[in-house]
Amino acid sequence: MHGLGVVAYQTGQYAVALAYFTRACSLRPMSGAFHSNFGLASQALGQVDQAVTAFRRATELLPDAAEAHFNLGNALKEQRSVADARTSYLRALELDPNHTRAHNNLGNLFRDQGELDAAERSLRRAVELEPAYPDSLANLGNVLWDRGQLDEAERYCRDAIRAKPDYAAAWTNLGNVLRSQKRWAESESAYRRALELQPELAEIHGNLGAVLLDQGRLDEAIGFFRRAVELRPERSEAHSVLGNALLTGGQIEEGDACYRRAVELQPESSRALSAALHWRQYRPDVTLASLAADHAEWDARYGRPARTARPQTVHPSAANGRPLRVGFVSADFGRHPVGYFCVRALEALDPREVEVVCYSTSRRNDDLTARFKRAAARWYDAGPMSDDALAGQIAADGIDILFDLAGHTAANRLSVFARKPAPVQITWIGSEGTTGLSAMDFILADERLIPTGVDAHYREKVLRLPDVYVCYEPPAGAPAVGPLPVRSRGGVTFGSFNNPAKIHAGVVAVWASILRRVADSRLVLKYRCLGDHGTRDRYLKMFAEHGVGADRLEFEDWSPHAEMLARYNTIDIALDPFPFVGGATTCEALWMGVPVITRPGETFAGRHSLSYLTAIGATETVARGLDDYVELAVGWAEDLDRLASVRADLRPRIEASPLCDGRQFAAQLTSALRDVANL
Repeated sequence: MHGLGVVAYQTGQYAVALAYFTRACSLRPMSGAFHSNFGLASQALGQVDQAVTAFRRATELLPDAAEAHFNLGNALKEQRSVADARTSYLRALELDPNHTRAHNNLGNLFRDQGELDAAERSLRRAVELEPAYPDSLANLGNVLWDRGQLDEAERYCRDAIRAKPDYAAAWTNLGNVLRSQKRWAESESAYRRALELQPELAEIHGNLGAVLLDQGRLDEAIGFFRRAVELRPERSEAHSVLGNALLTGGQIEEGDACYRRAVELQPESSRALSAALHWRQYRPDVTLASLAADHAEWDARYGRPARTARPQTVHPSAANGRPLRVGFVSADFGRHPVGYFCVRALEALDPREVEVVCYSTSRRNDDLTARFKRAAARWYDAGPMSDDALAGQIAADGIDILFDLAGHTAANRLSVFARKPAPVQITWIGSEGTTGLSAMDFILADERLIPTGVDAHYREKVLRLPDVYVCYEPPAGAPAVGPLPVRSRGGVTFGSFNNPAKIHAGVVAVWASILRRVADSRLVLKYRCLGDHGTRDRYLKMFAEHGVGADRLEFEDWSPHAEMLARYNTIDIALDPFPFVGGATTCEALWMGVPVITRPGETFAGRHSLSYLTAIGATETVARGLDDYVELAVGWAEDLDRLASVRADLRPRIEASPLCDGRQFAAQLTSALRDVANL
C-alpha cells in the first residue's frame, strides 16, 4: 500500500496517494515515514490542518529525523503558525545543520517577519551548502533587494536563472531588482520572460503593468492590470493596482470603483481602505464633511482596535530640562515633495531644543536623504519592521512627539500611530487633511490651509503655524528664469504639470473656456503618462467637446527634473487644477517665474497653493470662484508687462519669504511643539 502511494504521489495523483497512505497508516500506525507521507499528500491537496496533524505524529515517532521536523515547519508556515514553524525549522537544523532547504525556508520565514539580518544569514548558509540551489539563490536576491543592495541582488537573481533557466520566480525577482534600478527596458524584458514561463500568474501581469506604467505606457499597463484582475478576481491588490492606473489617467469614476471593490474583497486590510481614501481627495464632488465620515470609518475598523496593544508612554511634559525628543516616520526622506517641504526645517531645529529621530520606511537614498541623516540624532531603516516592532522601537526610544509624514498615501504606517507609541502624535505634509485616527492628536497647518471655523471636520486638533505650514527647499540646479515666452512665440502659453488624476471633466471645461477667450493661446499638459496615446486621445476628445482643437494642446510625458523645470521657460501662466490643487508643482512653477492661477477649494488638498502664495505675498492670482478663475487667467494673459515684471520678481520674492526661511520656520515649529508638550 505504501509503495503504491509513493508512486501515485510522485506522478501527481495526490488523492490516490492519500487513499493509499491512509490505508498504510491504519495497517502500521507506528510508522513515522507513513504518517509523514500522509502529511505530504494532504498538504498537496490543500488539507493543511490534516497535514500538520500527520507531521506532528511523524515527529513523535521519529523525534531525531530532521526531515520530519522540516515537513512540519512547512505545513505550520502554510497554516500561518509562524512561531511554531520557526521552532520546527530550528529543530530540523539542530538535527542536521547542513539541511539546505531548512536554511532556505527559515530564511524566507525570517524575511516575511521583517528580520532581514537573520534571513540573510540563513540564506547565505543555504547558498554555501548548495551553491547551485536555485531557490536559495533567488531568495537571497530577494532579501538583498529588500535591503537596497541592488547590485548584489541582481547577481544572485542571475545566478538562480543560470542554475534554472526556466525559473519564472527568479525572472520575476530580477525584474523587481532592475525596476528598482530604473532600468525599465531590462525589467520589462525579465517580466516578459517570466510571463512566457507562467502566463496565467496574475502577479507577473501586475509587475509587467507596473514597469510599463513607469515608462508612461499607461494604456498597455492598464491592459495587463485588467488581465491580472481577470486571473485573480478575488485578489484585492489587483483591483487596487488597476484603480491606481485608471486614476493616473484621469478616469476617476472607474478608478474609484476599483478601490471600492478592493476594500470589499479585503475588509481586514487597512491599506486597501487607505488607498481608497487617498484617491477620494481627487473626486470633483469631494467635501470636508464626506472626507471626515470616510476617514472615521478607517479608525473604527483598524485604528481603535489597535489601541489595546499600544506601548506605555510618558507625557512629554516630563521632558522639562532636556530637548524634546521628536520622531518623524516617513518613506520620503529624499527627493520627494515631502522631503522638499521639511528638510530645511529639520536641519534648522536647534539640537539643544529638539532631538530629531528619523524612522525611514523605504529604500530611498539620495543626496537629500544624506541631509536628513545628518540632521537626525538617530536614524532607523525601519522599512522591514512590522507595525508592532516599529511601535515598540518608538516607545523604547522615549519619543515625546511623533510626526506622521504620509497620511493615507501608499507607504503610510498609520497602523503604528494607531498603537499610540508616543504620547503626542501629529500628522504633517504627506497627509491631505484628517487621518481620522483617534490616536492622532494634532494636524499641523496654517490659517490658509485650515481656516478657522472648519476644525470640526478634522479628527485632530488643528495646530496652526503663524506664517506657513511647510518650509520649501527650492530645486538645486534649477535653470535661470528665462524671458517671457509670449514675446517670442506670438501667443500666450498656459501650462499645467500636475497629475492628470486632478484633471477631470470640470477642469477641462474651465480651461477650454480660457483658451477660447485668449486668441492664439495654447495649453501644455506635462506629467507621467500624458505622452501615452490613449490618455492623450481621451483628453483631446474632452477638449473637443468644448470647442478646443488638438492644434491648441500639447501633451508631454515625464522628463528628468532639470528638463521639466527648464520647460517652464516656455510657459507664461500656470493653471492650477481643482479641487485637488498643486503642491510641489505650484512651488516649482513659481520658482521658475510662472504665476499660478488657483481657485482654493473647501478641502485641505484644495488649499495648498493659497498657503504658498500668501506666504510669498502673491495672492493676486487667487480666484474667488470658477468665473473669477477664468477672468484672472484671461486678464493676466492680456497684460504682458505685468507678466514680465512678475516673472523677473518671483524667484527672489520666494527666496526672501517665510516659505523658504528655515530658521524662522524651525523657531515657530519649536514653539508650537513646546506648547503641545505642556498641555
